[in-house]
Amino acid sequence: MLVFLVLLTSFLSLLYVTAPSIRKFFGGGVCRTNARLPGKVVLITGANTGIGKETARELARRGARVYIACRDVLKGESAASEIRADTKNSQVLVRKLDLSDTKSIRAFAEGFLAEEKQLHILINNAGIMMCPLSKTADGFETHLGVNHLGHFLLTYLLVERLKESAPARVVNLSSVAHLIGKIHFQDLHCEKYYSKGLAYCHSKLANVLFTRELAKKLQGTGVTTYAVHPGIVRSQLVRHSFILCLFWWLLSPFIKSPWQGAQTSLHCALAEGLEPLSGKYFSDCKRTWVSPRARNRKTAERLWKVSCELLGIQWD
Repeated sequence: MLVFLVLLTSFLSLLYVTAPSIRKFFGGGVCRTNARLPGKVVLITGANTGIGKETARELARRGARVYIACRDVLKGESAASEIRADTKNSQVLVRKLDLSDTKSIRAFAEGFLAEEKQLHILINNAGIMMCPLSKTADGFETHLGVNHLGHFLLTYLLVERLKESAPARVVNLSSVAHLIGKIHFQDLHCEKYYSKGLAYCHSKLANVLFTRELAKKLQGTGVTTYAVHPGIVRSQLVRHSFILCLFWWLLSPFIKSPWQGAQTSLHCALAEGLEPLSGKYFSDCKRTWVSPRARNRKTAERLWKVSCELLGIQWD
């Protein structure tokens, strides 16, 4: 037993010593474009922490005027202050946005449109994962309401400004978890059955389907859109699951840093020549495979129609 413990300790020590090299090897792609963004306006949801914060930092470094839209304004201001000091870009601004409340989304959009005459990049980054069964202010199941419907409404409210600013891009953060997802139209709000893990997967599939259908709606406008899997990243996204928090802590030396997790979002926001791939799904800075459900045209069209009905909007 003592020999086993010594060998196990030695093995784990070796792993942690080599962790930086392992993480670099499995870290995925890096955004290679040198594009500069002076005069460009960027909006990122949930950019007060994690992947969104690193995305905001890099876009600010490139000279963009960056809006951090988040629920916790104090944390947002702290992140913005850090980014401004790091990048020497004073144009990093914080605005309140609660994606679980359509009134907050509409108030945010009204204020933003009054303040800004252009919008070149919209990154729908914010999200929740594996939270207990709950409903948004409007009665939507929380994963669907925040991860999909909240960003659906936000994009709808800002889409004309994106068109006016074309060429422009919309980046939607999804996940490889979409492979397990399914859109249960007969039980969208999980009133018959609820699994917090599956609810997250369903919402991530909705992100991919939204991107697919949005690309069709935006054809010929100069606005393109992309879905992104950032990878397995050290972030606060797993805070609702003790098991995942423990797992993330144990494997933290080996999984992606928030900087690495931001690279595919940056690639889809900035890389030249991506326009023909509008509506596609990216991981590690390259187009990758999606599940058959994510390629289903009828499901995408039906989800679009149902989303509009739930939100009380018309978006043809």
